[in-house]
Amino acid sequence: MNRTKKITKKHMSKVKKANAKLNTANKPKYVSKAERERLATLAEQEGASIVAE
Repeated sequence: MNRTKKITKKHMSKVKKANAKLNTANKPKYVSKAERERLATLAEQEGASIVAE
């Protein structure tokens, strides 16, 4: 590789990393299947206790 190509490659990699850092996806955090099931049972219990009162 010649000198200008090396410099350009380093610069583009830095720019790419900076853009990736700025454009983070705002997707929700992963919740495992077991955790979703536990949360669902807790919600059912809360709903049942509210109805019982």
